[in-house]
Amino acid sequence: MGSLTRQLISVTVLLVAVKLISGYSFKNCIEYTYGKSFKCIHRQDKSMSAYVADLPKSATNLTICDNPLLHVPDKSFVSLTNLQDLRMDNNILSQIDEFAFQNLHLLQSLNLSCNKIAELKPSVFQDLHSLTFLSLANNRLKRLPGDIFSTLGNLTTLILRHNFLKTFSGVVQSVSNLRNLAWLDLCFNSLTSLNHTANVTLPKSLTRLYLCSNNLFTFECKRSCFGHVELLDLSNNSRLSNVAFKEVDLRHINYLRLRSTNVSVLEFLKHSNVNARHVDFSGTHLKNVNLIKDLCGLLNKRMKWIKNMILSSNNITFLDSSTFQYCPQINGTLDLSRNELKNTSCLDFLNNQNHVKAVNVEMNRIASLLSCKTWNRVIFQSVEEIDYRYNRIISVDSYAFSTTPNITTLKLNINKIVYIDLRALKGLHSLKTLRLDNNFITELYEGMFEDQFNLETLILRNNHMVVIFGQTFKNLKKLKILDLGGNKITHIKQAGLDGLKSLSKLYLDGNRLKNIDSSLYQDFQDTLTVLDLQGNQIRFLKEHISSPFMNLSRLSDLKLDGQQPYGLTVLPYKFFRGLSSLKSLYLTNNKIYKLPPDVFDDLKSLQFLTLDNCCNGVAQLQPGVFKNLKNLTTLMAESMVIQSFPKEVFGNLTELHTLHLNRNGMQSITVDALDSLPKLRYLDIRNVPLTCTCTNSLLQNWTLNQTRVQVVYLYSLPCQNEVKHSFYNFDTKVCYIDLGEYLFLSTAIVLLLFTVTPLLYVKLYWRIKYSYYVFRSWFGEQWRRIRDAEENCQFDAFISYNSSDEKWVMDQLLPNLEGNGSAFKLCLHHRDFELGRDIVDNIVSAVYGSRKTICVVSRNFLSSEWCSLEIELASYRLFDEHRDVLLLVFLEPIPERLLSSYHRMRKVMLKKTYLQWPGSNCTDPTQAHELFWNQLRRAMKTGSRVEVKDNDLRHGCMTPRNNKTEGCVSQNLDENFYLQP
Repeated sequence: MGSLTRQLISVTVLLVAVKLISGYSFKNCIEYTYGKSFKCIHRQDKSMSAYVADLPKSATNLTICDNPLLHVPDKSFVSLTNLQDLRMDNNILSQIDEFAFQNLHLLQSLNLSCNKIAELKPSVFQDLHSLTFLSLANNRLKRLPGDIFSTLGNLTTLILRHNFLKTFSGVVQSVSNLRNLAWLDLCFNSLTSLNHTANVTLPKSLTRLYLCSNNLFTFECKRSCFGHVELLDLSNNSRLSNVAFKEVDLRHINYLRLRSTNVSVLEFLKHSNVNARHVDFSGTHLKNVNLIKDLCGLLNKRMKWIKNMILSSNNITFLDSSTFQYCPQINGTLDLSRNELKNTSCLDFLNNQNHVKAVNVEMNRIASLLSCKTWNRVIFQSVEEIDYRYNRIISVDSYAFSTTPNITTLKLNINKIVYIDLRALKGLHSLKTLRLDNNFITELYEGMFEDQFNLETLILRNNHMVVIFGQTFKNLKKLKILDLGGNKITHIKQAGLDGLKSLSKLYLDGNRLKNIDSSLYQDFQDTLTVLDLQGNQIRFLKEHISSPFMNLSRLSDLKLDGQQPYGLTVLPYKFFRGLSSLKSLYLTNNKIYKLPPDVFDDLKSLQFLTLDNCCNGVAQLQPGVFKNLKNLTTLMAESMVIQSFPKEVFGNLTELHTLHLNRNGMQSITVDALDSLPKLRYLDIRNVPLTCTCTNSLLQNWTLNQTRVQVVYLYSLPCQNEVKHSFYNFDTKVCYIDLGEYLFLSTAIVLLLFTVTPLLYVKLYWRIKYSYYVFRSWFGEQWRRIRDAEENCQFDAFISYNSSDEKWVMDQLLPNLEGNGSAFKLCLHHRDFELGRDIVDNIVSAVYGSRKTICVVSRNFLSSEWCSLEIELASYRLFDEHRDVLLLVFLEPIPERLLSSYHRMRKVMLKKTYLQWPGSNCTDPTQAHELFWNQLRRAMKTGSRVEVKDNDLRHGCMTPRNNKTEGCVSQNLDENFYLQP
């Protein structure tokens, strides 16, 4: 009964909850922006309708990637008329029907790249009037229908790279009407020339044309074939030579790439009208100093300055101080990346270049940076950035950058640096960003950064440092970001982080720290906002320790996930005390065996909490563990082995928007707990072993009928106990009770019983009692025997009387009916009832075993319960079975008012004449008695199956009509009259 009550209450709560909370799910998609953005990634359905059929019309951004889709049929998106961005890349699409994108009049971006499309129907894009971006990259297109893009009047970007297009004329034909096209990418195709008909040209709006990695060897186009193109990429066309550019107009070009072609750049510049300032010289075979000098001489004749000098990928092995001496002034970047340089000679090659701002020498073969401290060295005051990434630098000597004292950004990352001289960075007062990550640095010394008092970002990630010594960073008062992650730091010496007055972000992840020393944060406790300690060896064995974060009142992000090798083990009480501004907390991949109920009490500003796989063995979260997290919006609680989801644990998360419960052990989730999260919008319960039983019937109903809480991939959730069924459609019909109907029926029945029972008791008491006895007799297999015995009755009459009238029965009735030659056989209870038998059975047998029942009625008779039963049985046979078996004999006059409550007897008296025993006041008692007995004998002789007429046997005490003696008349409730003999 208790279980039923709880279920009824739950149903009531659910009926109310539907108005408070709402949820929904999509078969193959996840919503990321409410009603707007959807992603359908890594699903197994091959039908397009399986992805879009259940999406709302309000969707504007849709991504369908990495799925086994082969075909986009007609009208696939006809219900998504508000789509603006559609991504369908990285599928295996090979067929797109002609009207696949019908009604997408608002679509602005369409990405169909990385599929297997070999052919496109001419009208496939006809409804995409608002399209501005179209990518068909990485497909198998060999040709384009001439007017395929004719309706795309707003298209600005068309990407066709990595296909099998062979004829440029077909491309020009298809894009010629695109009056807004600005970007056309044809790289990695099979174009051999740019030949096309004279009357069809590229759109005048086209400014970026990418023709890289084709098989071009000639243009075969008229002088103005590039129209108003500003960026032209012809790289990696190995057969392309100077001849192709003969008489081609390149005046509009602002950027020209000729990398890995057969073009002789010097000859090209001599005969072309291109602005040399806009040519990218990377990969143009300028592999030695002399060729570079010739280039500089040629450029110097045409211009006084050049913004960027790009000489990457030219196999340059050596540069001297005169290399760029006669070049125009470089005002921007000198790019020497991807060459074969082994040293930079303190940038002496910048001689006479007084305006260079950035030098890029990444991906060369530089092994060391030597000292540049000599008094006659040229100082390059303009250089602000130097990039030495991806070299082979092992050591950096003292004063290695003394010739560039004003640099603000120095990139030495991704090298093999083992040694940095204590004075290597001497003089770099303007340095703001220093990257030394991904090297082999083992130690940092005091004074190494003494001149970098303006440094703001220092990246030392992924080195081999073990200890941070004291005073190492003492002069970095403006440092905001310090990244020491991915080292082998076991401890930080006292004062190791002193001086960092402005530090905002400190990354210590991936080290070997075993504890958290609050004294290290003394100098920046008021400025630190991010502290990353993930992947260390921090572990607690006691539940009561002081908080190491007590004074970090501005910290907003704290990462403690993945402590090695045992995890945090114990999360101490009040561990996070002092973190009043913390917004994000990461505790993923720890092995905490207990979460104290007050551990998060001080995190009142927390908005993001991840506990994924952090609590091995925690089967039940403590009630109140999240009680103060009223600002939490995202909770990641995956793989926590949680066995239940009680309201007492999650009930206070009133601002929670996103909840991840993947891979837990819950077999059921109560709707009450979900209803306690009023702002929940995203619920992920994938890989949770929910049982498909009545325990989860309310949850199933909740997930199917809500409209605001997204249950991720609900229709893919399996039944753990029934493989053939899914959670969303398992049968719950037997689980639900209509509470309203149940309460109404139960109340109506109770009221009916209270109302009808007294009436039944008063009106039908004997009828009910008689029916009970008849049923009992029938049930005891007595009925058949009694009914069969009726045809051969044992007695002529059963005498029903009260014991107080026994004298009259014995003295008057018995002698006159059994004696005096009458030979009637009477049944008397004291003489003929079977001994040891139930009295009720004896009465029933007597009534049905006698042809007649004579009721001797007196005032005492009326008050007897057994007499009432006997007359009820006899009257039943009279009215219901239509047998004339009942005779009433009144021993004394009884007023009608006394008979009013005996409705059954009154009914008999209305239908049949009763006999009145003549009283002592008769004129002739002897004659009256004789007439009485004659009439009684006559009545007993009538058959029980024949209806007695109203005119028959209506006589009682027989007296001549002129005899006016009272008491000697037969009475009827309808009339009184004298009867003739």
